[in-house]
Amino acid sequence: MYFATPAFLCVFLPVVFLLYLLLPGIRTKNALLIVASVLFYAYGEPIYVLLMLLSSLVNWGFGLLLGKQQKKKLFLVLAVVVNLGFLGVFKYAGMVAESLGALIGTELPFRGILLPIGISFYTFQALSYVIDVYRGELSAQRNYSKVLLYITFFPQLISGPIIKYHDVETQLSERTVTLEGVSSGLRRFAVGLAKKVLIANQLGVAATAVYDAAPAQVNVVVAWIGALAFLAQIYFDFSGYSDIAIGLARMFGFNYKENFNYPYTSTSIKEFWRRWHISLSTWFKEYLYIPLGGNRKGRGRSVLNKLIVFGLCGLWHGANWTFVIWGLFHGLFLLIEEYLPIKKLPRALGWFYMLLVVCVGFVLFESETFGQALFMLQQMFTGFAFSPDALALTFSLLDPLTILTFCIAIVAATPVAKWVAGKLRAKGGFVLESARVAGYAGAFVLIVLCFLALAGAEYNPFIYFRF
Repeated sequence: MYFATPAFLCVFLPVVFLLYLLLPGIRTKNALLIVASVLFYAYGEPIYVLLMLLSSLVNWGFGLLLGKQQKKKLFLVLAVVVNLGFLGVFKYAGMVAESLGALIGTELPFRGILLPIGISFYTFQALSYVIDVYRGELSAQRNYSKVLLYITFFPQLISGPIIKYHDVETQLSERTVTLEGVSSGLRRFAVGLAKKVLIANQLGVAATAVYDAAPAQVNVVVAWIGALAFLAQIYFDFSGYSDIAIGLARMFGFNYKENFNYPYTSTSIKEFWRRWHISLSTWFKEYLYIPLGGNRKGRGRSVLNKLIVFGLCGLWHGANWTFVIWGLFHGLFLLIEEYLPIKKLPRALGWFYMLLVVCVGFVLFESETFGQALFMLQQMFTGFAFSPDALALTFSLLDPLTILTFCIAIVAATPVAKWVAGKLRAKGGFVLESARVAGYAGAFVLIVLCFLALAGAEYNPFIYFRF
C-alpha cells in the first residue's frame, strides 16, 4: 500500500484511526497498530511480510541475549551478520554476481531477487536497537509486541525516518491522543502529501522525460532541466514522505524527530548533510563513523573513515556502483572543505557551490549507468548543439504547469513559510487565530487538490521505496 492512493486515504487510514480512538487501553491500541502495520506492508509485499516479521523476531531475541552479561560481543557480531546478511541476500546479491561476472569475463547464472520494500530502513532501525542494548544505552525489551510495533509501525516502515528505540520507548507504553496532536498531524500529513503529489510527481515527469530521451534530444538546456527537476523531485518526494510519517505518527500520539531541515539553503556540503536525511546521517555517524575511530586516530584515519562511511552510505541507497560513486563524491567534497576555506566564502557563493555539487551528485544518483551519468554531465556543461529534436523536447518540458511547479518548489524549499508562521504566532490574539484557521483551510485545500491530481494519475511510488 502507498500513502498517496485512494485505498489508503479513503479506507485504511480512517478505519484504523477510528478503531484506535474507540479501543480501550494502550495494549489493545498497540495490538491494532501492529495488525494494521502488517496488513499495510502485506498489501504490497504479501510474501516479504514474513521476512519483516522474522527480522523483528530475530532482533528482539538478540536484544534479550545482549541484555545478559555473558558473550555480549559474540551476540552483537551475530546480530550484525544476520541483519547485514538479510540485506546482502535480498538487495546486493545481484550486484555482486554482476560485478564478479564482469571481473572474470563471463556472465554468472543468477536469477534476480525481488527487493523487499523498505528493507534498508527497517534493518537499520533494528540494528540501532540491538547496538544500543549492547552499549547499555537502553534495557532489552522483554515484551516482543513493543519491539514489533517499533519496527513495523506503518507511517515510517517503508521509507523512514530511522527511529531509535529510546526515542519512542516511553511512547510505546504510554501516550495520549490530543485534539492539538491530531490537528497538527493532519496539517503535516497534508503538506507532505502535497509535496509528493503536487510537486514531486509533476517535476518527476520532466526528469524522467530527460533521462529517457534519446541522446540527440539532450543538449545543455534539456540536461539542466532534467538535473534541476530531479534535484527538486527527490527533495519533495522524500521530505514529503517524512512529513507524512511524522504527521501520521503525531495523530496516534507518537513524536518523531525531524528528518529534513531545508537542506537546499546550506552553504557547504557539510551543512547539507546536517540538514538532509538527518536520521540516516546520524545513524552512520553514531554506529559506523565513531566506532571506526572518527577523527580520534589522526587525520589520515579520519579521511579513510569518512570515505568508508560515505561509500557505504551510497551503497545503502541502492545496489549499483553509481550510488557508491555518488557517496564517495560527497565524501570527497567533505574532505575538500576541511582544507579549503569554504566557510569564508560569501553566503551567496557558498550556496551556489553547495547546490552545484549536490545537483551534479544527483545526476550520478539518478542515472542507471555511469556512462549515462557522464553523458548527462557532459551535456550539462558542453552540450551547445540546438537540434530540432532538442528544441522540441525543451519546449515540451517547459509547459506552464511545470514552470509554475518549479517556482512553487523554489519557495517551498526555503523556510519562508516557517518564518511567516513565526511572525504570526508572535502577534498572538486575533492574528494567531486567523492564521490557525487559514492553516486548517489550507490543509483541506491541499488534500482536495491531491485527490484531484490522483484521480487521473498513474501509480507513482515514493523514490525511496526502492531502498
